[in-house]
This record gives sequence, structure tokens and C-alpha cells, in this order.
Amino acid sequence: MADDDQRSASAERQERARRTNAAWTAPLVYGTVRSLVRFVLWPYFRTRTTGRENIPTDGSVLLAPVHRSNLDSLMLSPLTRRRLRALAKESLFKVPPLGWVIASLGAFPVQRDSADRESMRVARELLADGNLLLVFPEGTRHEGDEVAELFDGTAWLAAKSQARVVPVGIAGTGEAMPTGARFPRPTRVRIVVGPPVDPPPVKGARSALRDWTAGLATALQAAQDEAVARARR
Repeated sequence: MADDDQRSASAERQERARRTNAAWTAPLVYGTVRSLVRFVLWPYFRTRTTGRENIPTDGSVLLAPVHRSNLDSLMLSPLTRRRLRALAKESLFKVPPLGWVIASLGAFPVQRDSADRESMRVARELLADGNLLLVFPEGTRHEGDEVAELFDGTAWLAAKSQARVVPVGIAGTGEAMPTGARFPRPTRVRIVVGPPVDPPPVKGARSALRDWTAGLATALQAAQDEAVARARR
């Protein structure tokens, strides 16, 4: 009975997020936050970007950055006029005002402790609608300039959706707001957007997905190396 109640509550939150995402207020909220990031946070961190033209202007796309700080998602929003979509842990949606804001920003609730199958299902639905979806191929936050081992979920999702994948290097956010920090420091941030990577074949063998993931890791490391080099100039 408890499991049924939990599933029912989750379904209700997902449906509420869908309605909020489709409401006329969502673009206004997203545009306001994006403008605040562009005209407040970017100048505060002396942000410079390279390669923004590499983000396709239409069609399903996976934006795949490194992950060094909680700032990363926010700092990426002004890169394109397209609305970034993302998956967020369901607990954030349990507080109505916060849930409304997060849903308006394009996020969709998933249960962190549930099978990855649910996350992949939601992600495929968002990509099927031609969205720009934010994914972190490294999974969680990491420290340092070396790209961590990539999860194979990005390759699977790209193959099933045939979405192009855009690697993004970010230098400086880890120093600006490391794990445990309460306030960001005014550290120089550099963002480098690499060329899009074509998806693997829809029915590619597991070995093909591994090879594709290795190629994405190389492209992501190249973008990160350039971002780090530009931050040190």
C-alpha cells in the first residue's frame, strides 16, 4: 500500500511538472533567470565563452558538460536561446513553490532511488519532443581538470534518440563554489563548447557503444583542456 501511495504521489508530481512546463509563465520564469545569470553571474565570474555556435538551433540535442560545481547548470543557460531541459531529484518538487520554479526552469522530477529505467524513459520523451536536454556524462560532481570515467547511459540515450551530443568544458566553477561552500567566490570562469558528436547507431553492439563513449570522453577532455588553458591566460 505504501509503495502504491508513493507511485501515485510521484505520478501526480510528474503531471504537475508537465503542466507547469507547458504553462505560459514558464518561458517568462526561464527568461528571467537566464537574464540574471547572463547579466549578474557571468560578469561576477568574468565569464568568457567559446564555441556557442556549436549548439544546434533545433532538433533533439544532448548538452554534455563536465560537472565540477552546483553552479554548472545555471552558468550554461545563457549559452543558447533554447530552453534547457533537465532531470532533477523528486524531493525538490515536494515543496510547492520550489517545485513550481524548478519545473518552470525546465526540470522534470525523477526518483533518485528508483531504477535508471524511469530516468531514461523521461529523457527519451523530452528528446522525442525535440528538446535540448542537459546531461552530465560523468554522473556526479568531480574535482580536477581530468574528465572522469563516463557512464554508458549517455551513449544509450544518444543511440535510442539519435540526438547529437555537444561536449562542454567548464573551468573555474569548482573553485568558485566547491562542495560545501555556501557562497560563490569571484573566480574566473571559462566555458568551451565543442563540436557536436553524432550519435551511435540505433542498434549498435555493446562494443560500439563503448567505443563511442571513449570518443565522447576524448572530445569532452579536449573541451575541458581548452577551458582550463583559457582560464589561466
